[in-house]
Amino acid sequence: MDLEKKPSIAARLCIESHAELLQHVAGLSDETMRQDSKLPGWSIGHVLTHLARNADAHARRLDGALAGEDVPKYANGPEQRRQEIEDGAKNSASEILTDLESSIWRLNGILEQSEQAQWPNADFMGGGNYGVGGCPAHRLREVQMHLVDLGLGYTPSSWPDEYAAWDLENLLASVPERLASKQARTELVAWLAGRAPLHEDFTLEPWG
Repeated sequence: MDLEKKPSIAARLCIESHAELLQHVAGLSDETMRQDSKLPGWSIGHVLTHLARNADAHARRLDGALAGEDVPKYANGPEQRRQEIEDGAKNSASEILTDLESSIWRLNGILEQSEQAQWPNADFMGGGNYGVGGCPAHRLREVQMHLVDLGLGYTPSSWPDEYAAWDLENLLASVPERLASKQARTELVAWLAGRAPLHEDFTLEPWG
């Protein structure tokens, strides 16, 4: 199922994932917020601040589409994204959690408005590489991936089946560019064809 073309389904999964996220991080302490996440260079506070700003970014695009305006996720591009995450990650745990919750409730409301309006202007690109109708699916990916990245006990085994099926195709398509050598490409082709096992030292460059 292509969730980018099924925004109603993706939005439902997204709202459910938001509830799961908020429950998972409720009551985190300042000390925990400063701990390293599974993402290099990012603390747990960085990840949660990113999720808050990402919610704002998707809300911005969807709200624009409702008004007939094609707007980007970040008005000032990647630098705005980076700076907002760095600034927010310095806040206290209670401030980070309040920020996350408010950004999620706003996005949930706009997802519901978009559903009621039947996802207008779904083809608006906002200067990015997917239409605004794909925002619920891409937000779902952010929440599910980063729930794992927090390193607080949430594992891929908890991913919704619909999400895993959708992103499997996306990630498989990314494999060729993540193979670092001719040997790795040959080895993977042989394994996929059932002609040879993958060696223990086989590596795939990280995605994302």
